[in-house]
Amino acid sequence: MLAFDVYEDRCPTRMVLDRLADKWALLILDRLHDGPVRFNHLRRDIKGISQKVLSQTLKKLERDGLISRQVFATVPVTVEYGLTDLGRTLTDTVAALAHWAERNMDAVVAAQKAYDAAAR
Repeated sequence: MLAFDVYEDRCPTRMVLDRLADKWALLILDRLHDGPVRFNHLRRDIKGISQKVLSQTLKKLERDGLISRQVFATVPVTVEYGLTDLGRTLTDTVAALAHWAERNMDAVVAAQKAYDAAAR
């Protein structure tokens, strides 16, 4: 029997699920799949994310042990983010979810249109 039960309202796994259900967290984790990336590179790659939200999301993912932060003593300071061993256990799952949306967006849009038309 598992020590945690995601269906219980006070289970701490809910916090982890909440973090992983965040679109920005998924995109960051997927982007880090191929290796460490600098902060500004992440910001350029993930269109629409603000500097503040990127920073907040990276801190949360680091706190959860999913990513690591490495600071290099350069001028200006260089910061790289990469997946931890724990974060790498999510690689296939995150990629499957993120890219499922790309592959199935036409079907989702069609379903939305059909639903909206029937609701009129």
